[in-house]
Amino acid sequence: MEVINALGRRKTSVARVYLQPGKGQIIVNERELKDYFPSEILQTTVKQALTIVKQDANYDVNVNVDGGGSKGQAEAIRLAIARALVSISNENRPALKKEGLMTRDSRMVERKKAGRRKARRRFQFSKR
Repeated sequence: MEVINALGRRKTSVARVYLQPGKGQIIVNERELKDYFPSEILQTTVKQALTIVKQDANYDVNVNVDGGGSKGQAEAIRLAIARALVSISNENRPALKKEGLMTRDSRMVERKKAGRRKARRRFQFSKR
């Protein structure tokens, strides 16, 4: 079987995933998963799609991720892995869709508006 590649996005993060048969090793930007994501929560987020379909020890994952923060990057990787698993076998789709891993979370940061402190926060009003 050849290398399967997929794309995942979240906020401003973009993850390109290359999935191939192996022993379950995950490399993110040429670093081990535990080195790149020290948080246990983010590590489980990245592995979530593989554990749902019980394939976490059968595939090696190589990831290039760019932009955004650590949580956005982890969720972008999760989406890309889920898409790659579906392209391998369509039988994985119902289980992943039930957990909500096949949907791209389109929420983005609202831009700052002119005359405001943030997107919606106004400057403090002074009567006198």
